[in-house]
Amino acid sequence: MILNASDLGWDESSGADTFSPLDQLDSSSTYEVPPLTVWGVALCVSGTLIATENAVVVTTILATPSLRAPVFLLLASLGLADLLAGVALILHFLFLFCVEPSDWSELLTSGLLVTSLTASLCSLMGVALDRYLSLSHALTYGSSQSRHRAAILLLLVWLGACFIGAGPAMGWHCLGQPNSCSVARPLTRTYLSLLCGGFLVVVMVTLQLYAGICRVARRHAHAIATQKHFLPTNHSYASKHSSGRGFSRLIVILSVFVGCWMPFSLWGLLGDASSPPLYTYATLVPAAGSSLLNPILYSLRNKDIRKVLLQACCPHRCSQNPQIHYPVDV
Repeated sequence: MILNASDLGWDESSGADTFSPLDQLDSSSTYEVPPLTVWGVALCVSGTLIATENAVVVTTILATPSLRAPVFLLLASLGLADLLAGVALILHFLFLFCVEPSDWSELLTSGLLVTSLTASLCSLMGVALDRYLSLSHALTYGSSQSRHRAAILLLLVWLGACFIGAGPAMGWHCLGQPNSCSVARPLTRTYLSLLCGGFLVVVMVTLQLYAGICRVARRHAHAIATQKHFLPTNHSYASKHSSGRGFSRLIVILSVFVGCWMPFSLWGLLGDASSPPLYTYATLVPAAGSSLLNPILYSLRNKDIRKVLLQACCPHRCSQNPQIHYPVDV
């Protein structure tokens, strides 16, 4: 699932396979580290940013005993998955520009990136499920039993993600058979098609969950308006403003979610080894960029997490209002 940025050229007339650093290793006994490129700098910087911000989120949640609700377990899982994605990008940079590439390095970075992206996408679906259950079962959701179920669900998610990510290392790769390669070497076309098909299923289920959230929220709003003897058209300005702001946030979250995951999921199904590598980069970068945006859209928007971070950065300021409690806002 790793490509070399210096190999973006291709021969459309002959349909020749893209040049690989491994071919150079076969024809030469010495290896020269390629010069650092803009792509390499962007790869290292983005991987470092992704790993750093998600490490802050994961550390904050794990180090705070009060953040043990199901939603925080899901956010910690999401942060850990995105943290691994950042580590995979940093390793890819090291293998490209610092050390001599090999088969095991490609398999390692590919497996780690597949594992992290799979766990990240499933954690996003879990966050949507958490929002739906917290609205439809507001009185019982959040109990210790719900936390245990969330922990079991996350354990299954990570076991499945690790099993899927271990596919290339267990022999499901195309290093010995170039004709079976997909748009993301060293993954085979069959493997990537199954992976992207699963990604599309998770995306569709997540969108259905958010549609259910909208329906439940509308029913709750109508019930509240009926109890207060107000028609829906006579809501106060504050209520309208709050509803509009929440709807806008939902639109932003769904737009980023679909925009990050849909392109590569479709391209992995439609492309093959002879497809231009530039298209693979154009679709894989948004999927990896999702790991950079997830902490901002989900974890850092939560008022409880922001309160803990603010207390860690400015303890004197927070000590003036020790009784403030913020509800979960994810």
